[in-house]
Order: sequence, then structure tokens, then C-alpha cells
Amino acid sequence: MSRFPTVFISHGAPTLPIDPSMPSAGFASLAATLPRPRAILMLSAHWGTGDPAASIAERPETIHDFYGFPRALYELRYPAPGAPDVARRAAALLGDDGIAAATTIHGLDHGAWVPLLLMFPDADVPVAQLSIQPRRDPAHHFRVGRALRELRDDGVMIVGSGQITHNLRMADFSARPEDADPRVAEFTDWFEARLAARDIDALLDYRARAPHAALMHPTDEHLLPVFGALGAAADDYRLDVQSLGTFQRALAMTNYVFTDA
Repeated sequence: MSRFPTVFISHGAPTLPIDPSMPSAGFASLAATLPRPRAILMLSAHWGTGDPAASIAERPETIHDFYGFPRALYELRYPAPGAPDVARRAAALLGDDGIAAATTIHGLDHGAWVPLLLMFPDADVPVAQLSIQPRRDPAHHFRVGRALRELRDDGVMIVGSGQITHNLRMADFSARPEDADPRVAEFTDWFEARLAARDIDALLDYRARAPHAALMHPTDEHLLPVFGALGAAADDYRLDVQSLGTFQRALAMTNYVFTDA
């Protein structure tokens, strides 16, 4: 069996599963193109620690880590089993590569369970979550992904969940997709072109090289998961892009799949 692909998801607002104006069906379509994994290792923008931490929860709780949304959203649960074996293996691989890592108990935040609810609605694929390091740079997260590569040989899909553009101060929640700020496309077009060219040096230096980088990402945390997925991909990966549009004027819903060539 070939190595499993790695994936980056723009997970959107927490309301993705209940808001008919959002492109929730696109996540099911994406899942239909992917092989069914034995387990998922999820790197979400919403769990940050100083050093990598892998959750060995047997039954990770559904964390509603947001405020002021409709009651129906708080009633949703994603009861997927945990994957403690994957978490322990991930921590060991990181340690072998000289990256300090720990195991702990942590639930699934909305960056993890919201897209998984749409992609694997039966909640029957075990999930382990690995934290990101918001104070560390893209190169660190790329190195983390590289250390985890061999998990893909064992049926594990490594998924980064963040947002390809994320500046909530620019957001207009009444905007239509056609009202997107043109600078969003300028940034995403640059990022996609660099991904397609496998220009890792430029991507890791995106804050200096990408157009409007600081505007699209005032802080890094929603883009860092893509570098974990990219690091875990093959050197000669094939890039597949799923562009679902731009919502709330500033949030591009673009997903990437990195498949072995």
C-alpha cells in the first residue's frame, strides 16, 4: 500500500456544520477522494503548547471552545475513538528527531471535530490530536511533519486544520462570496503557486515574501498546520487543491491534499 496522503483543511467558522450558507458539502466531497485511514493525526490551530504534545485520550471529549453561537452548535458531539497508539508513536518519532514532545489527555477542539464531523460523519475513524507551537516558526512545524512521515506507512492520515487566510478584523459576516477582498486571492494564489512549485524555502519565509502576509495572518497559528502537513508529505508530492470560495470577505476556504507522485 502506498503512503497515505497528508491534508490541510481550512476549517472555517465553528458554525460550518449548521450554516447552510457555508460550503459544508465540500468537506464530504473531499473525504470521498481520500483513502480511508486507519487513524487520523490532527494538528489544529486551536491547541497550542510550548513543545509538541500528543493526546492519548481513549475517548476524546468534544470541546466547544467558542462563545456566543447558536445553541444547536453546543449540542453537537463528535464521539470518535481516540488513537493513543498513534499519539505515543508520534511523540516517540519526534523525540527520536530531537524534538521535545510529551503525551497528555486532550479533547478535540473545534478545529478538529468540526471538519471531521463533515468528512467522517460516522465518527468511526480513531483520532489523535497533536498540538502546534504558536510561538515557533513555520520551519519548526515543517520539521515536526518530517519527523512524523513514517506514520503514513501505517495507515495514518496526517491532517493540518487551520485557515489559509485568517484575519477576523477584516471579516464581514454579512458579506457574500463575491464580496471577497481581492488581497485574499493575491495571497492564496501566491501560496498555491509556491506549493505547486514545491518551493519550500519561499513557503517557510512566507511572511517576508507573500503579498499581504501580515494582513492575511496577523498571527501565525492558523497557517502553521499547513507546514506540518507539508513536512510530512513526500519530497515530490502531487498537489491537489479544493477551493470552496471566500466567505465573510476575508476567510478563504481552500483545502490542500499532498499525495505521493
